[in-house]
Amino acid sequence: MHEPDFVTIHLIVVEIFQSGTQRWTDRLSISSSKLIHRFLHCKCYKQNKNQFLSLPASVVVSPSKSQHFNYEKISVSCEQFGPGEWNVWRYTSLEKFMSQCGSGWGFPTLSACEIKTAKTPDSGVYWCESKNGDSSNGINITVTDGPVILQSPVLPVMEGDDVSLHCKTKTPPSNLTAAFYKNGSLIRTEPTGHMTIHHVSRSDEGLYKCHIGSHGESPSSWLFLRDNSAPASLTPSPNSAQLFEYKNLSLSCGHDRISRGWTVKRAVHIDGKLVLQSCPQQSITPDGCLFLTVKVPDSGIYWCESPAWQRSNSVKISVHGGPVILQSPVLPVMEGDDVSLHCKTKTPPSNLTAAFYKDGSLIRTEPTGHMTIHNVSTFDEGLYKCHIGGHEESPSSWLFVRDPRGSSTTHPTMSWLRLLCHLVVFCPYCISTVLMVSLYRHRSTAKTPPVSMVMAQLSEDDEGSDPQYDDV
Repeated sequence: MHEPDFVTIHLIVVEIFQSGTQRWTDRLSISSSKLIHRFLHCKCYKQNKNQFLSLPASVVVSPSKSQHFNYEKISVSCEQFGPGEWNVWRYTSLEKFMSQCGSGWGFPTLSACEIKTAKTPDSGVYWCESKNGDSSNGINITVTDGPVILQSPVLPVMEGDDVSLHCKTKTPPSNLTAAFYKNGSLIRTEPTGHMTIHHVSRSDEGLYKCHIGSHGESPSSWLFLRDNSAPASLTPSPNSAQLFEYKNLSLSCGHDRISRGWTVKRAVHIDGKLVLQSCPQQSITPDGCLFLTVKVPDSGIYWCESPAWQRSNSVKISVHGGPVILQSPVLPVMEGDDVSLHCKTKTPPSNLTAAFYKDGSLIRTEPTGHMTIHNVSTFDEGLYKCHIGGHEESPSSWLFVRDPRGSSTTHPTMSWLRLLCHLVVFCPYCISTVLMVSLYRHRSTAKTPPVSMVMAQLSEDDEGSDPQYDDV
């Protein structure tokens, strides 16, 4: 941590059962014979900035490789840190426009997308995104109609690991002699088509490909090492979902991101498609991008992205030429905060009486054009707009509310797991004292088993039976 910020850490337990159901909780329980997987996720955020320090989701591709032959089945799924609606998005290498699974490609399922017969135009960058703009990192998938692929890790690898590369043909045999290249230069030739990079380091990052004589060459794929720094966060200024035309919009990716190759990207509507664009060279700033005198065509989705397709959160900003806008936070607000909405006209005065609406229903009328939602909750999340008599109605914008517990299903009281977490972090002296007292008492009464043994023992009635779970 480089800044003296208060950080909150939440542990979320995810349990997956044979029936396919999932249980999200903050409690640990005894294993069940019907339990298939259990995951422990740690979510961190800065309390004073509403900024997440851990990615809310990760993207997983099956089969786990960066290159695929034509007509293979590819599944892209989202492993999120909390329940909610997550969707798979992509932008393709050929067309450079952004789209969601199910909009002309792929078959969406619960937090996943299946491409049953992938083809070359499906090559591109894929990621997971929630309705409020939280995002996973991206992965680059290449689909080729050629006879050779290079099987390499699709996700960044850990420094120090051994990394295997496999040069594979579409038809058997798949263990032919292959030459491996990095950044266009020959590394070496392997007789079985396999090459291992031992104790991988930053110097091994690069663009890899392979060649099998009489068959051909594979496409190229990037090998990246995992970046252990905190995820980037896009911060817009002003923090408003709506802007009038000819105002300035500043977007920051955070300290030192731009110097490390990050850039602000956006997807704007052109001919009914979300077309991918990068921050113009003349608009790049030390920490992001500055758009001067924005116009209606600048409306779109904005985010930060690294050369390795790491992604920040994304925000949807609308630019309007009309006489009225609703100034509301474009970033998700934290549950319990006070949220201000301002119905504003393009020309003075800007404190006229305004009616505020949520999801099409009137909330109330405010004489100064300002409305405050006190102690905001997830029930306040929705689509807001306003109307000033004698002028016009503003466009609608979403207000997103972030639950600090990670999900609305988490138990509202602090569980023993959270209490233990606080004790471990903040009270090591207390824990050591308790252990010393326990040890002393154990020596005094040798016939009495220690507390830890009593907690771990199961009665005969409990053995062989599935545990009872608390409702979440």
